[in-house]
Amino acid sequence: MHTKSLKELSRLLQAKQISSTELAKLYLDRIAGSDLNAFIDINADLTLQQAAAADQRLAAGDTTPLTGIPIAHKDIFVTRGWRSTAGSKMLANYVSPFDATVVEQFHAAGMVTLGKLNCDEFAMGSSNENSYFGPVKNPWDKAAVPGGSSGGSAATIAARLAPAATATDTGGSIRQPASFCGVTGIKPTYGRVSRFGMIAFASSLDQGGPMAQSAEDCALLLNAMAGFDPRDSTSLEPGKGGDKEDFGRDLDKSLQGLRIGVPREYFGKGLASDVEQAVRAALAEYEKLGATLVDISLPKTELSIPVYYVIAPAEASSNLSRFDGVRYGHRAKEYKDLGDMYRKSRAEGFGDEVKRRILVGAYVLSHGYYDAYYLQAQKIRRLIAQDFSNAFQQCDVIMGPVAPTVAWDLGDKADDPVANYLADIFTLSTSLAGLPGMSIPCGFGQGEKNGKRPVGLQVIGNYFDEARLLNVAHQYQLATDWHLRKPEGVN
Repeated sequence: MHTKSLKELSRLLQAKQISSTELAKLYLDRIAGSDLNAFIDINADLTLQQAAAADQRLAAGDTTPLTGIPIAHKDIFVTRGWRSTAGSKMLANYVSPFDATVVEQFHAAGMVTLGKLNCDEFAMGSSNENSYFGPVKNPWDKAAVPGGSSGGSAATIAARLAPAATATDTGGSIRQPASFCGVTGIKPTYGRVSRFGMIAFASSLDQGGPMAQSAEDCALLLNAMAGFDPRDSTSLEPGKGGDKEDFGRDLDKSLQGLRIGVPREYFGKGLASDVEQAVRAALAEYEKLGATLVDISLPKTELSIPVYYVIAPAEASSNLSRFDGVRYGHRAKEYKDLGDMYRKSRAEGFGDEVKRRILVGAYVLSHGYYDAYYLQAQKIRRLIAQDFSNAFQQCDVIMGPVAPTVAWDLGDKADDPVANYLADIFTLSTSLAGLPGMSIPCGFGQGEKNGKRPVGLQVIGNYFDEARLLNVAHQYQLATDWHLRKPEGVN
């Protein structure tokens, strides 16, 4: 049952061949038997209460395609009844009095929450090693990182601990872990999915999205997630990209005549040969499906790393200033005065990577450096978006690798933050431009220790072109079986 798609599970639930309660118990048992450290918080009683309510809806015929299906939420979305920690000691025992809009929407659709998923602290990281609750293990090779920051989400889908999961992408945090764990994930156009109740890292970049086994599953999830939210000032308004729509409407369209842009900057020095081989094979498969490859250039790609690591820390330093030990969150036990309490609470509550980014952000926003760094980065961000605009005059979608290598071993880059940052070279520019992008499994690489580790193909679309991306991914998944492969030992 745990290997079935959301569409198949929905059909079984609607036909009363299985109950939501039975399905929830099945997944709770699988989670209890897992050693991946993918979950931060589980509340079986509340899960089963939601499943019983879903069964009542199913019996009454008051359903959606997602009613009764379990889902797990990245612990960056506040969720009533479960801890909402953002993977940080600062919020280790925080229980939100309200649900994030995304959680609300899935609850309204009748989905059943299984628990909260591990992630890099405040979504800052590329390996899920920055979590206060310890690293998540990659189901394909437990010596490897699952990617970050949504490593718990990706590992959960790969290990069949849940059929669906929420995730967030600030600079690649849906696409990169999806690639490392061999699952499907999509980052929508910035503003498509509400950020209300999503614990903020970098407000102009953070975007929620779904992870699942297939593009068809992601389309169903995005139908529920996306839409205008008046509580989020960055939410796209109706008529301007914020309308409810069926993201699966084009799944069955032919790819005949599709123009695929292949950026030469994505296939240069630094790209591992095993990753390039898998991506090139996927591109060849698309040619068989009727698509045409077009050579394009995204000349500002290399600048995306310094631009991102100025803008994102600047916004993080502002957003995280609210965690001061006064109203909620971690507070130091011993302090002399208010200033001392602030300093000690933040020093104890934040991990090294979060402190590093707060310091960088405060520096680039400080008097005398704002114009030299932050303002300059914003100007280059505009040029990066213009690169994509120029490219989309020549092609319909852009394809390339998600990351330069397959997943590395746990601990390999723990003492080298810059090496971690460089792993996002192919995903950062899409986030800076606010474009939709996704990762779909396309093969395997060998990695440094000759282990079998997944490779993801990145598909980037123009603004509001999620339906086309999902169509392009779905047609590839009909022709291949990479997305159906399971890690060894996952029954």
